[in-house]
Amino acid sequence: MPIEIKMPALSPTMEEGKLAKWLVKEGDTVSSGDIMAEIETDKATMEFEAVDEGVIGKISVAEGTEGVKVGTVIAVLVEEGEDASAIDAPKAAAPKAAAKEEAPKTEAPKAESKPAPAAAPKAAASGDRVVATPLAKRIADAKGVDLSGVTGSGPNGRIVKADVEAAQGGSAKKAAPAPAASAPAAAPVAAASSVEMADETRALLDARVPHSVEKLSGMRKTIARRLAQSKQEAPHIYLSVDVQLDKLLELRSQINATLEKQGVKVSVNDMLVKALGMALVAVPECNVTFAGNELIKYERADISVAVSIPGGLITPIVTAANEKSFSAIAKATKDLASRAKEGKLKPEEYQGGTASISNMGMMGIKSFSAVINPPQSTILAIGAGDKRPWVMPDGSLGVATVMSATGSFDHRAVDGADGARLMAAFREFVENPLSMIA
Repeated sequence: MPIEIKMPALSPTMEEGKLAKWLVKEGDTVSSGDIMAEIETDKATMEFEAVDEGVIGKISVAEGTEGVKVGTVIAVLVEEGEDASAIDAPKAAAPKAAAKEEAPKTEAPKAESKPAPAAAPKAAASGDRVVATPLAKRIADAKGVDLSGVTGSGPNGRIVKADVEAAQGGSAKKAAPAPAASAPAAAPVAAASSVEMADETRALLDARVPHSVEKLSGMRKTIARRLAQSKQEAPHIYLSVDVQLDKLLELRSQINATLEKQGVKVSVNDMLVKALGMALVAVPECNVTFAGNELIKYERADISVAVSIPGGLITPIVTAANEKSFSAIAKATKDLASRAKEGKLKPEEYQGGTASISNMGMMGIKSFSAVINPPQSTILAIGAGDKRPWVMPDGSLGVATVMSATGSFDHRAVDGADGARLMAAFREFVENPLSMIA
């Protein structure tokens, strides 16, 4: 009996997604656990696994289709030997792909309904489509490996990381892979002309200037929507302090010397995450969410750390940052940042958090004001530490390493006086770092 495969909800807030790529075709046999497709959510591209066994009788949504609602039938699975013509898949399965999917209603899949998954180990054997994991593709691109000549050792001949690493670098022919798949990347002008522009885009475009037009990714759309929502709905109040870093830098050097044999290195940002976490617990009035008729107060500090990734920004969460050691935070942030850049974070690892920290000091920015990450009420913006004239505790004038930190607060939930107390507590922890490990 045919089984409908529906667009999954890959995160608690996902309402729709982009069916980025099919890794199977009509007539392929799949088993539970086989990777069937790559689905792009607002923050990552995630793999979609089969939960049943059978043969792909019909693909109802073409790859590349955007705005596919959760619950939409994207494919139909039939039992081996079952007649594909018995499938009664909904015709309005997906908005943009319906017209493309009317034509392939033939008996062709039936003729090749019995190939074994390993019958086509070469990547090029699956139509003209390279079947490889996202990580394998990134590594291949970096090494200059032509995936069409790589033998896959994964399920259904899929190319995995080990296959690419074992391949000979420099063999890619980037100008001449499958024309249909690579033409947009090879010719930006052609790609721009193929984009179906909205009327608003045409009205803004100055055709006299050389240009290209590209569709917004799901991530960029989400960033635009959430930040516009934040500035429109949350009245921001900004509070800045200058913080002396010398004692923190000295303690960091001692900690890293102790941890060197373990291969762990604590960054200044790791220590600032801890300081913010402890400050939020010390001033719980800032560790809140405004909920309209209620105020949600949190008893621990889960800090969202802003990480720049290709195409946007993501905020993986260091849970219970107020309770973790510097080394534990260093390990967590390194792991989270690495997997964020590979698009491998789980939704619960970047959705939520009670407050955020954004450090642009490493890029040389002296100070800035960050936009609150809703539904949080607090975000701390960290500038670069540099040598400045400074009045020492004994009243003498000296030189100190100083950074500027600016807190952005949702004034509906956080009063200015409470925000000032948080900034003072943060500065106290940073300038007296031993208090964070006492």
